[in-house]
Amino acid sequence: MNYEDILIEPVLSEKATLLREEGKYVFKVHPDASKIEIKEAVRRLFNVKVVDCTTVNVNGKMKRVRYRAGRTSSWKKAIVKLAPGESIKVFEGV
Repeated sequence: MNYEDILIEPVLSEKATLLREEGKYVFKVHPDASKIEIKEAVRRLFNVKVVDCTTVNVNGKMKRVRYRAGRTSSWKKAIVKLAPGESIKVFEGV
């Protein structure tokens, strides 16, 4: 699996913004990616030192559209903690 395929997109939520102040960044990642692969992908793509990686499997929610019940997709979330003084420049304008 390529490093570009592991990180799908950043998670931009209120909680993720608060975590960014602590040096933690949140990404939506490939469901089969391990913590070691995620750490290496962030290190290589953003040229930063990664201290810790936590993963969470997020279950899909039940939703209703008109009269039918459906379900949103399940996905995997990674919270990556960077070394003190490190930051990802892409998030600074957000």
